[in-house]
This record gives sequence, C-alpha cells and structure tokens, in this order.
Amino acid sequence: MAGHNNNPYYSRTDSTHLNLTNPEWKKILPGDIYYIAREKGTERAFTGKYWDTDTKGTYYCAVCGNPLFKSDAKFASSCGWPSFFEAMKPGSVRYEQDNSHGMQRTEVLCGRCDSHLGHIFDDGPPPTHQRFCMNSAVLEFEPEKK
Repeated sequence: MAGHNNNPYYSRTDSTHLNLTNPEWKKILPGDIYYIAREKGTERAFTGKYWDTDTKGTYYCAVCGNPLFKSDAKFASSCGWPSFFEAMKPGSVRYEQDNSHGMQRTEVLCGRCDSHLGHIFDDGPPPTHQRFCMNSAVLEFEPEKK
C-alpha cells in the first residue's frame, strides 16, 4: 500500500496476529502514529482528520491495515473524535480495562496488532448504545468506489 513502504507488516487482507515489540514498531511507524498506537496517546479533540467526516467507506488500522469500522456505523457524537456504534466484525478490535488518569474506562485495541485506537463508552446510539471514540491518527479511510 502507498505510504507503507517502510512497514512490511501492513496488509488489508492478512489477518495473522502480529507480536512485535514497541522498539520494533518505533523503527517503522511515523512518530504521531507511534505515540497514539504504542504509547496509548491521544490527539486533541476536534483536530483529527476524521472526526466530522461523513463519506461512505471503510476505516482501517493505520498501523497494520486491519479493517476496523464501516462508515455506516459512524455517527456525529460531538465529542471531537470519530465515533462508531460497532466494529466491522468480531475480532476487528479487542478490549482491555484502562484505569489510567484516575478514570475507569475500556480501551479499544486493534485485533491484529494490539495498537491503541481509543476507548469505548456506553452512551452511543441504538442499536448497540456504544460509542467507539477513536483517534483519527491511527485510522486510515478508503472511500467506497462508485
């Protein structure tokens, strides 16, 4: 894929789980993606490229290419980050408890490369009532072909 010449693990079709160390990822990822994906950082609200996008298509993990979300599950949550009410398929993402920063939250990680994507909350719209609050920097978007 264009823009991933330095990342031999990037694939939109391979679903093999990746077990790389953070030093290995640091050698091949751009700094902004590494910070969020591997150091569990976040981008400032209302600054990410996808927070208010409503184009139809698919969102992929910017680290490994794993398909994560369809635009049909995206909604305007006004929280400042791209929000979805469901993942694309079982196993697209996985969850871990996150008790950092004095809060109790559920972290959302890529199901293929274990990169930090954001958090999930129970204040989303029907049918799931969930809000996957994701960081744009660790997402890639491919519009539907017309």
